[in-house]
Amino acid sequence: MTSGSGLQAGLKNRHLSMIAIGGVIGAGLFVGSSSGIATAGPGILLSYALVGTLVVLVMRMLGEMSAANPTSGSFSAHADRALGRWAGFSIGWLYWFFWVVVLAVEATAGAKILEGWIPAVPQWGWALIVMVVLTATNLVSVGSYGEFEFWFAGIKVVAIGAFIVVGALAIFGVLPGAHTDKAGLGNLTDHGGFLPNGPGAILTGVLLVVFSFMGSEIATLAAGESEDPQRAVTKSTNSIIWRIGVFYLGSIFIVVCLLPWNDPSIKAQGSYVAALDSLGIAHAGQIMNFIVLTSVLSCLNSGLYTASRMAFSLGGRGDAPKAFARTTSRGVPMAAIIASVVFGFVAVFFNYAFPDTVFLFLVNSSGAVALFVWLAICASQLRMRRIIERESPEKLVVRMWLYPYLTWATIALIVFVLGYMLTDTEGESSGRTTVLLSLLVALVVVAVSVVKERVRGGRAVATADTASDSDSDSDTVSVG
Repeated sequence: MTSGSGLQAGLKNRHLSMIAIGGVIGAGLFVGSSSGIATAGPGILLSYALVGTLVVLVMRMLGEMSAANPTSGSFSAHADRALGRWAGFSIGWLYWFFWVVVLAVEATAGAKILEGWIPAVPQWGWALIVMVVLTATNLVSVGSYGEFEFWFAGIKVVAIGAFIVVGALAIFGVLPGAHTDKAGLGNLTDHGGFLPNGPGAILTGVLLVVFSFMGSEIATLAAGESEDPQRAVTKSTNSIIWRIGVFYLGSIFIVVCLLPWNDPSIKAQGSYVAALDSLGIAHAGQIMNFIVLTSVLSCLNSGLYTASRMAFSLGGRGDAPKAFARTTSRGVPMAAIIASVVFGFVAVFFNYAFPDTVFLFLVNSSGAVALFVWLAICASQLRMRRIIERESPEKLVVRMWLYPYLTWATIALIVFVLGYMLTDTEGESSGRTTVLLSLLVALVVVAVSVVKERVRGGRAVATADTASDSDSDSDTVSVG
């Protein structure tokens, strides 16, 4: 492999803008929102608003650190400097683990849709094809990743925008030719009230929707390969509020107004498909499946990019094999990409061979990583603000609001969500199972990092002692 000069600025500003927008819209929004609506009713809007606020605050903190120091390692590199090597190592590897598991989940989801269209190719075949194509895209250059993501994200953005416009017209009864007998603002309160299952359902809804927000941080990782990293980070950080407000709260508001929250079709077909179907729009299901497939491919594309760049950063800091930090002449970290996709393939295999044991463990043990990453960002920002103010205050172009009080409040909210998850004991993927298994994996990774640091420290002492002995020997010889 040719050794290049590191990552290259192959991402254009239009790529970064669309990556920032598309990163917020995960496949989880389309696929996972139906269970949240069934649990909390129209009150799911409060769940999305609560998690959305949390993400806005965390991304503001990350934006502050990344605008001051744009790097491919993003929050892992910041944690390394602010909290210590163990923190950067641990959060970096946990994040990498999360995304390689996501690769398997998304590849399987995409394969199911494609098999429905072309059943001649088995599901595992489609998963393989999708993974190979996107791996090739990432291996060509960062520009090809950016171009693919630009169009994937563009389709998602246009689709949700069109859904909101069409839905709003239907709600107010001005959409020509549509069946609007079920639509209306009355759906917010007419079927058992705004909170039909009580206020506690808002928190249960939080647990169901929190993971669909993972991916908001991708723009800060990608900024290191853009033409103007500081501008890219600042822009994506400042626009996070309207992005979450429109794409999450706006589209979910339309869904719960188009249909009663307890309509059985929401769970049977998925919330967005059911909402479109209720209007009598022809081929609504297939249209939505195409949009979900686009989201899945976008998530896969970004997941592979993100995992490889985190591995690249870890390699550069000596926390992963050095080969991960080497790039081709086109600035692509080939070894980091291949290692990430190999683990993705292994996870896909486990999904088909051992779906209820090994793969279930992988999914559950990576489930709470999003919250751990957000906690690490908060803790890092508390320290990094003081470091930046002391060393280079002119780099504070993005500032966290009401520092440090809002940072501490965000930490308290994340800890509360984790604590509440421990009270959820229903099913094989319950909140308690997810938190405990994720904690177990996190403790193992932290333990490895501590041992690694001690070994590294021991070697440093041994090297220093050897050098000292060598110096004293040469002194003795010279005196003699």
